Amino acid sequence: MNAKQVLGLMKEKGVRMVDFRFCDLVGVWQHFSVPAHCLTEAVFEEGLGFDGSSIRGWKSIHESDMLVIPDPTSAFIDPFMVHPTMVLICSVKDPITHEDYPRAPRNIAQRCEAYVKSTGLADTAYFGPEVEFFLFDDVRFDQTARSGYYFLDSEEGAWNTGRDEGPNLGYKIRHKEGYFPAPPVDKLHDIRSEMLLTLQDIGVEMECQHHEVATAGQCEIDMRFDSLTRMADKVLIYKYVLRNVAVRHGKTVTFMPKPLFGDNGTGMHCHLSLWKEGKPLFAGDGYGGMSDMALHAIGGVLKHARALNAFTNPTTNSYKRLVPGYEAPINLAYSSRNRSASIRIPTLGSSPKQKRFEIRFPDPSSNPYFAFSALCMAALDGILNRIDPGEPLDKDIYDLPPEELAKVPRASGSLEEALDALEKDHDFLLKGDVFSRDLIDAWISYKRTKEVDALRIRPHPYEFYLYYDL
Repeated sequence: MNAKQVLGLMKEKGVRMVDFRFCDLVGVWQHFSVPAHCLTEAVFEEGLGFDGSSIRGWKSIHESDMLVIPDPTSAFIDPFMVHPTMVLICSVKDPITHEDYPRAPRNIAQRCEAYVKSTGLADTAYFGPEVEFFLFDDVRFDQTARSGYYFLDSEEGAWNTGRDEGPNLGYKIRHKEGYFPAPPVDKLHDIRSEMLLTLQDIGVEMECQHHEVATAGQCEIDMRFDSLTRMADKVLIYKYVLRNVAVRHGKTVTFMPKPLFGDNGTGMHCHLSLWKEGKPLFAGDGYGGMSDMALHAIGGVLKHARALNAFTNPTTNSYKRLVPGYEAPINLAYSSRNRSASIRIPTLGSSPKQKRFEIRFPDPSSNPYFAFSALCMAALDGILNRIDPGEPLDKDIYDLPPEELAKVPRASGSLEEALDALEKDHDFLLKGDVFSRDLIDAWISYKRTKEVDALRIRPHPYEFYLYYDL
């Protein structure tokens, strides 16, 4: 839609409020609302002012004024608000220069798409993320100077086989046995369907929904692929819808990569392909039916993977999932069918339109604008510099002899390692002014002070088990 069509839809639907949404540094939607009569065609060009001083990682108090510029193509009617409300996703500009604010995540994604076109290699980068999540019935946590704990619960949880639920009736999912069981073992089918259909009703094209491997509410609902910025928009819409449907049912959704000890973590496998003039560019006669361009793109992602982790796996909790010895995709290799490699080339058919590669290490705690843009920039760097991805690894990585496994490079082992890698390897992100040094410095500083250092100085409950009686 254009601005005039948005205004027409608002009149048709009896919209009374307009909600402006934008994304903070770490990837969480922020918003403010105005009465419907305040939205005019001029607002789509001139924007609306707001105070950006309290947005995480953004401007200081003495330079706080900013503008939101609503994107008319992003409009949808909010399915949860009591009063009919139109949602518009916004980019952010400086009110004096009217230039894009370089720390606003959506601006980064839009600049990345412009850079893709400027290279002449392609005109569209498509992303298809598989966003997993946990759906719990209860969550409690606290951290004080003298205590710290968390508690999670789910009616599906393997630990609840003996709980008196008046009656219990069984059908609890054993650890690591949650993949595809039919109801009544899968108790979340209907709520997932409600989530999927709500997303579909507001214009997000959907594909499927199912239970995932872990016990206690691990799920996946898949969206159809889309262009980079629009797909990042959809990830935030997805999170918003899932959280609100869950609350409607007295439940709670988390996108933490590893909320449960001893069971599968939550990933966000990302499918990536480049197209030009409506034609796919990754199909060819090379390994896995891929083109040289696709293989070089894989080479770029593998080369920069440890730095990419700072954006694709940006929490300390991310590295509770990315650990050696389990099925986590920590080994930086690629394969046509091997799901234990960090990059997989799906074998879904012979159509050139299906040719893409799947990057398996990202997780949904990431800011999708940053994660998709960084992955795209690494792929472009691989193509422009013809980076050789090396030989594919078609063996089961976890059955390799130790001496052979030692030769396979690994993803970062902690958020601190990932930030160190980004500090050393970020020139590929600066091309085309997509990322800026200011943004990268702000990201590294925020993550180190607010997360890495904050966690480092606090006692962990398990340390009392290990050390209290020493």
